Amino acid sequence: MSTPDELSLPRRDFLRGAIAAGALSSAAGAARESNADERAENDKENRIVAENQREGALDWQLTRVRVDGDGFRSPWIEGFCSKQSVQAGDEIEIFVSTKPARKFRLEIFRMGYYGGRGARLVKTIGPLEGVAQPTPQPAEKNLHECRWESSTRLKIPGDWLSGVYLGRLTTVPEAGEAYWQSYVVFIVRDDRPADILFQCSDNTWQAYNSWPNKYSIYTHPKGVQGPWADVSFDRPYGREAQHQGVVNDPLTVGSGEFLPFEFPLAYWLEQHGYDVAYCSNSDMLSPDRGLKCKAFLSVGHDEYWDIRQFRSVEKLRDEGVNLLFLSGNAICWVTPYRDSSAGEPNRIIFRGGPYGAENAYAVGRERDHGPFPHHGPDEGLLMGARNVDPVNGGGDWIIAKPDHWMFAGTNVKQGDSIPGLIGWEYHGEPAAIPGLEIVAAGTAWQGGVNPQQWTATLYPGPKGNFVFNAATIFWAQGLSTPPGHVLPWSHWSRPHGPDARVQQITHNLLKRALA
Repeated sequence: MSTPDELSLPRRDFLRGAIAAGALSSAAGAARESNADERAENDKENRIVAENQREGALDWQLTRVRVDGDGFRSPWIEGFCSKQSVQAGDEIEIFVSTKPARKFRLEIFRMGYYGGRGARLVKTIGPLEGVAQPTPQPAEKNLHECRWESSTRLKIPGDWLSGVYLGRLTTVPEAGEAYWQSYVVFIVRDDRPADILFQCSDNTWQAYNSWPNKYSIYTHPKGVQGPWADVSFDRPYGREAQHQGVVNDPLTVGSGEFLPFEFPLAYWLEQHGYDVAYCSNSDMLSPDRGLKCKAFLSVGHDEYWDIRQFRSVEKLRDEGVNLLFLSGNAICWVTPYRDSSAGEPNRIIFRGGPYGAENAYAVGRERDHGPFPHHGPDEGLLMGARNVDPVNGGGDWIIAKPDHWMFAGTNVKQGDSIPGLIGWEYHGEPAAIPGLEIVAAGTAWQGGVNPQQWTATLYPGPKGNFVFNAATIFWAQGLSTPPGHVLPWSHWSRPHGPDARVQQITHNLLKRALA
């Protein structure tokens, strides 16, 4: 029997034909036209299609995962990487602590579709000697920066395709013991002129990361919304911070928020052969990477942006790149980077101040939680719709403009709803942009009972491109259910998983973006 996704119109054969056809449209802008020759060479083979024809892993999930009494860290085995992202040919260090000291094995997997298995084993390292490494004492602004001894150094092979890579850490038990596992996570980036650039929301992963125990951007005694706390990428990711209120997923230990909120989109894109490359938030401090692509995706919970990221994505839009905000609560807080104590760039962040210019919600954040050292522009003028207050809750995604091209082939009618797709945070208050259309709108229920209005929008860019705002963190939940995936919930509301309408809408948006 056909699955809902198998009923959608655009198929891999169409995509591969479209890719092979490939020159950039004249509306794409001079910055992208300069990449036409390089893209034509790249398009001779869609590397994502070829990659996903390789054998997937039968065993990549965490089987035995354990957190301590505080509920966040896994001191039996935990680790982190020296960089958020790395290019093929460069080196990355991996730092691991085992308590008690034990040998351990590191298996590295590239995440994708792989015939429905979700990952491919690319390298096994070890056994390596593990030692108990020190928990840092809180520094100024409660910063926890691990200065651990390196456990292994890896040069990224030239044939590793851009993607999100999970390293599974497994202790080698002594006689009579059980083994324990957790992840490390890093992104392999590249410079090829891919069709789609998938920006992981790793600033937000780190902002919410409570390792070792309630030390996130949200846990400073002075307040949960102010500029008081610094957080470092030089520490392990603990368990998903809101496991009691959003998603209780044992897979998340060590992997940030990629698996629950972003992997369903990556899995679906690679299933359908879309030519996608991946990057971290820190890779968008300049627009260069995105200008080589036709579409830029903001994914999941993309809350924390350096202002340089904002200006980069503005540049993409102005040069003809299509922007798809398949995210909620995006571009909410200005998040400046600074170097680590060892001089590694872009390893410490904090909540520097609100986006929103002089809009009432931004003024209110300054009044209630400041003073802040930074203030960002109106994110609605980029995304089409803004963050609102309250910004969290749950609701149904309700069709407002069924005759729009993005709904072709869905058979939707005005007022049709996709249950639970709004959450746990969203966008509202459309910006006054010429040509902006409200394509979906409705009510989210904060705390299950308090109404708040959200809006999904689409507006034309200056060079035949467009900007779409799905207005929900949960958009990817309507696309796929990868192995081990746990559906989130929010404020007494939850999405239902893959939905043929969400799949078709996304195909339609990408078909237009990649034309």
